[in-house]
Amino acid sequence: MHPVPPLNSDFFAGLLHRTRLAAIVRGPDPDAALRTVLTLAEEGVALVEVSLNTTDALGVIRRAAAEVGPGTVVGAGTVLTEDDVARAQDAGAGWIVTPALTESLAASVRAGLPVLAGALTPTEAVAARRAGADAVKLFPASLGGPAYLKALRDPFPDMPFVPVGGVDLDGAEQYLAHGAVAVGVGSPLVGDAAQGGDLAALRARARRFVALCARDERGEA
Repeated sequence: MHPVPPLNSDFFAGLLHRTRLAAIVRGPDPDAALRTVLTLAEEGVALVEVSLNTTDALGVIRRAAAEVGPGTVVGAGTVLTEDDVARAQDAGAGWIVTPALTESLAASVRAGLPVLAGALTPTEAVAARRAGADAVKLFPASLGGPAYLKALRDPFPDMPFVPVGGVDLDGAEQYLAHGAVAVGVGSPLVGDAAQGGDLAALRARARRFVALCARDERGEA
């Protein structure tokens, strides 16, 4: 067992900017979810979110945080309430993801946990940052696509947007090209692994996403 890294806001922002990818794991089988997190970590995914609507999510977070290598930080997603934040932190979550601007944002800030806060509109994005969000989860990104992110970047060039929702490999490339600081990817990356599916296929997908995000960071075609 290794200690959970001291993930302060600067460290989180740096990790987000460097790796440009956050994986989202959710599913009905906690053992499969744990194997999925560990496999993603082995393939170099540094930020892995376990959604709280995963069966025994807190148990998965606790076990994953104890077993992943120091290069990966496990977070909690679909965090809605102050109690959710406290339970996730107690389980070892190093960062928090909210689907909207709920009480969990303020609770995460008070707890000293980096938070990726869900927002869709310009007003919500500004409110999230003013409330202390380290980055804005643009959700559901599929509603407007890369063109919507591009439009938001005009008035908010320095806003750290992380599109989430229906982001596949091609979409990830477009979002990053339009200025997303990172992308959050669920089923297009995880597939059926968190339901007990093929881990070899998960590894192959993870390698493609990690390579894409690293290539984009270097500015290569």
